[in-house]
Amino acid sequence: MTTARRTSPDQLVLDVALPESTRPLQFRLDAATRRRGLAHIAEIRRQAAARQARRGADPATRGTRAA
Repeated sequence: MTTARRTSPDQLVLDVALPESTRPLQFRLDAATRRRGLAHIAEIRRQAAARQARRGADPATRGTRAA
């Protein structure tokens, strides 16, 4: 028996406008929650980009992972 392995985790999508009836109740978000979630994701992306830029600018850390 073989089992298929996932290559990526499931992710809740915040920026797709689906009709209310297609979303299960536990995944419905109000507009304020959606905006906060999108703002949080944007902040995480900014932090990751800044970290990547610092890593690329510092030759001592190039090719290493930060702890």
